[in-house]
Amino acid sequence: MFVITSMPVGGAETLLVSLLDRFDPARVSGEVICLKQPGPLGEQIAERIPVHAHLLSGKWDFAVLWRLTKLLRSRRADAVITVGAGDKMFWGRLAAWFAGVPVIASALHSTGWPDGVGKLNRMLTPLTDAFIGVADSHGEFMRSHERFPAERVHVIRNGVDTDRFQPAVDGGGLNVREELGLASDTPLVGIVAALRSEKNHSMFVDVAAAVLTQEPDTHFLIVGDGPERAAIEDRCRQCGITDRVHMLGTRHDTPRLVAALDVFLLTSHNEASPVSILEALAAHVPVVSTRVGSIAESVIHGKTGYLVECDDVPAAAASVAALLVDDHRNQQFGAAGREQVLRTGSLQSMVEGYQQLVETIYDHQATTDRAQAHRRPVVGAFVKDSGR
Repeated sequence: MFVITSMPVGGAETLLVSLLDRFDPARVSGEVICLKQPGPLGEQIAERIPVHAHLLSGKWDFAVLWRLTKLLRSRRADAVITVGAGDKMFWGRLAAWFAGVPVIASALHSTGWPDGVGKLNRMLTPLTDAFIGVADSHGEFMRSHERFPAERVHVIRNGVDTDRFQPAVDGGGLNVREELGLASDTPLVGIVAALRSEKNHSMFVDVAAAVLTQEPDTHFLIVGDGPERAAIEDRCRQCGITDRVHMLGTRHDTPRLVAALDVFLLTSHNEASPVSILEALAAHVPVVSTRVGSIAESVIHGKTGYLVECDDVPAAAASVAALLVDDHRNQQFGAAGREQVLRTGSLQSMVEGYQQLVETIYDHQATTDRAQAHRRPVVGAFVKDSGR
């Protein structure tokens, strides 16, 4: 059972769908619990994967613990993995403990907000069998900064489906441009990310405005939706580039959109190992990104793209423009990026990592008597003698 707040079109959510679709049904049967609404992706997968939603009505809805515990017991859950920090990490693990779930784990996808682990969540560390990071440096961050027990931190690298995300073929890029009413040779720069503050779309817009002073024919795609949409639209109006920035909202054809790009531009304040970058690299598209989290493990500066510091608009604009005007370098970076993903970012290796981790912990717990541990008292948010 994967516990998440909702499932908009975002990196962690897309990754979860890939996991659920690729699990070996003879070993793992996956389900999703959305504390709030299922969101576009949750609705999309509900026909083939059980999705449970609307368990949390508000911040102070403490009855969610009873609802979650009842659901986990009724589904006879063998493992609970919370996705991200915040409410789902807290309520998901606590309910799993009350329900007597053998395996309790937390997967985190950022090295800061929204995946910063607060005091309440840290208090439940004794209940948690595993903390899952998405890159080597992310795992080290979890050990040193979040102070999780080193032996419980596991790194399972993000992976993408390289059959879905591959270079544009049969005029795919031309078709996207035609749909947008653009000439076939129009340079395209884009981002795929939920419209949330940590993704720093305002920098994306500022970079777009700066690039247009050098390459005036360029157009920009923003794929995704979220609470920052109005603010991003206002920023475009302030910069006078509304006609050059196409806000496409939630899309289910991101592979063809990404493959049509000349440059992928990520401007986040914080990340771990974003799936969108791996998807772009797999599609033979070079990346310009802020140097945050574990991105430097995927975007090799001067080889698969360029890294810039947070909010360094001039450097990002110069990097994007350089890749737009130098087709040889663009193709060289794109080829190196796809080769790297094929070598280190396999979707199947990620799926196998999750399957093996759950099975290993489950087998270990099966040899111990956890029933007595689950009857020991919980006082507030503190676990007294959890048996861990």
